[in-house]
Amino acid sequence: MNKKLSKNALKEFLDEKVVTYNHPRFIESDPIQIPHRFSLKEDIEIAGFLTATIAWGNRKSIINNAERMMLLLGDSPFDFVMNHEEHQLEKLQDFVHRTFNGVDFSFFITSLRNIYKNHGGLESLFTINATSDSLQLSISKFKEVFFEIEHPLRTKKHISDPLKGSSAKRINMFLRWMVRQDKAGVDFGIWKELSSGQLSCPLDVHSGNVARKLGLLERNQNDAKALQELDQNLRQLDPLDPVKYDYALFGLGVFEKW
Repeated sequence: MNKKLSKNALKEFLDEKVVTYNHPRFIESDPIQIPHRFSLKEDIEIAGFLTATIAWGNRKSIINNAERMMLLLGDSPFDFVMNHEEHQLEKLQDFVHRTFNGVDFSFFITSLRNIYKNHGGLESLFTINATSDSLQLSISKFKEVFFEIEHPLRTKKHISDPLKGSSAKRINMFLRWMVRQDKAGVDFGIWKELSSGQLSCPLDVHSGNVARKLGLLERNQNDAKALQELDQNLRQLDPLDPVKYDYALFGLGVFEKW
């Protein structure tokens, strides 16, 4: 594949790859399996958010450490967030995934309780600043609220800000999980106030490299400007569900070694 593909041929090719990879078997090897273990909306949200937060590095390690997170929360993340006593946060202190440690984990739990108690929950917080075709402002405003309470300075690096140049890959992935209506049953689509057309592709080294080979992306860095470029091109292929192509780009990069 190269840049000489016509728009129609490119769409046909990518649509075929979406069918291949946007499939229930995708769950088996992906961190999305962690929130799939829950049925309560708030459990899914919190499990998804925490899992997405540590979703960098080896996928097996991500899944194992996300499992450990859930175990430390008694496999009832929403109940733990809302009802934990201060001393119960002590058992989180030994957690570590790369640069995300127990100090960060403890604050995330404290901040999530503030969000559910005082801001109507995660869905409400992301919805309030959404624009018609983007959630990047929502992500930036979310970070402001997330750290409105007293917090360790070290923890701020674990929430990206698109308005400061980040592609915010992990939060965009989390939003895909929560918002996208997925007939294949991979993404949850439990957030009804937002639509798939507002989502952005989780841009990482794999999807970025494949997008460049296909002529969907020219910018070299995987940053906010690159995400905007990729968004525009994917919306031309499907304005209602542009991030379905994340499956195609990711699958081509990871499973087909493009």
